[in-house]
Amino acid sequence: MNALLEPGMLVEHPERPDWGVGQVQSNIGGRITVNFREEGKVVIDGNRVALLPVLDG
Repeated sequence: MNALLEPGMLVEHPERPDWGVGQVQSNIGGRITVNFREEGKVVIDGNRVALLPVLDG
């Protein structure tokens, strides 16, 4: 699923709901950079964490 994430898409981290909704900045080689409302910019290993797309942001 993470392979389908593109810049601009909204996501949530399944284990960190306190981070709020984040916007994908890049997705290169399974490393996904997301800017979360409450946490800031985070680089996530897409092989270890399945981000959840937010359909209505």
